[in-house]
Amino acid sequence: MVRALRRKILTPDMSATRLDVRGFHEKSPAAKELLETVGRSFLTGFAHAAEARTPADAEELLERITKRFRGFAYEGAAMAFTIVDALPFGGRGRLQGFLEGRGKDHVYMVYVGVGWAMARLPRMVWSRVQAPDPLLRWLALDGYGFHQAYFQTAKYVHGQFQEPRFPWPRGDHGGYQNRAIDQGIGRAMWFVGGTDPDLVASMIEKFPQARRADLYAGTGLAATYAGGASEAELRELWERAGQYRPQVAQGSAFGATARVQAGLLGPHTELAVRVFCGMTPEKASLICAEALPDGPLDGAPPGYEVWRQRIADEFVSLGRC
Repeated sequence: MVRALRRKILTPDMSATRLDVRGFHEKSPAAKELLETVGRSFLTGFAHAAEARTPADAEELLERITKRFRGFAYEGAAMAFTIVDALPFGGRGRLQGFLEGRGKDHVYMVYVGVGWAMARLPRMVWSRVQAPDPLLRWLALDGYGFHQAYFQTAKYVHGQFQEPRFPWPRGDHGGYQNRAIDQGIGRAMWFVGGTDPDLVASMIEKFPQARRADLYAGTGLAATYAGGASEAELRELWERAGQYRPQVAQGSAFGATARVQAGLLGPHTELAVRVFCGMTPEKASLICAEALPDGPLDGAPPGYEVWRQRIADEFVSLGRC
């Protein structure tokens, strides 16, 4: 009964994922259904984790979700486990147990889910949030940025808000926190724009030029992982990206890696990677693996940005961008 009550109290209402509720663009009935199914899958995963006795109990339910949407459910579960870990009487170790189980195959989505939790938790308890991997912890800020753009669209997308001196993670990272957040904002803009490449590109082009590369990277990731666009539409986004095509390719390669590692490949990912990277998802994933940083992971810029830049540079060297 306690776990059921926890699920009821913590889980957001499903109506929050409807495009008309969010005020997002509706390109077509098919795109609307896709994006709303993504949202429902996320909240389903959240609910399973919020009520679960252990991460393993939640995983059994998560594995029943359709492959195309399963990664989003794992993302939602990670958000719930992070919130429960941070509650005064929630206990600890659920997220770590999740990462040691089936969650490890969805590690990219798990870290993004951590960022969703941060957006909902008071900052005074952020010290209880676990993001132990110094390379992937920046994905938590990607998740934070997505959440803010999704739920505070007027402020973060149309108002282009950027918080000065973002306080997490601690240390001197040369202000990279806001760049990681922008990557999440760009990913959310694929949803805000209803997978319409012309609208999404137009929104990005209203941002200061210094922010566009990270926004396009996030959009490339979302178009690859979530899908929702035809080949012609993906090529339109590629054309509109112009000088930011290396970042679109890098984001697409990250999306491909997340799908390959979790065993969740589908035709929409294969199509996007072919358009943006000129190769298969497996090959794009290999490029990401070979570009892993071999130096310090902290600092300014952090190893995460070194990794991203290496991937983007590789696509340039291949003559793709």
